[in-house]
Amino acid sequence: MDMNKRAILVLEDWDPFNVGRKGYELEIADVISELQVLDHPTDLAKRIREIYEHSYELWIPIEKCMQIAYKLLAIKYEAKCIV
Repeated sequence: MDMNKRAILVLEDWDPFNVGRKGYELEIADVISELQVLDHPTDLAKRIREIYEHSYELWIPIEKCMQIAYKLLAIKYEAKCIV
């Protein structure tokens, strides 16, 4: 649970379309679900891009998605090591 809360905070701070901190609740929930099953940064970045682009019909450079994917996976692996 702590992992999810920390990941949500990271995603809330990430505002790729400048809609505000609370503008991505559905996308965040989808990304958190993907984070549970994906372990490779490229796979997670692609899914993040697909999720956000599907909702907003705007393109996000994969590099920006990779940056957030690395942050999320770091949280995930840190949580796994603590358990």
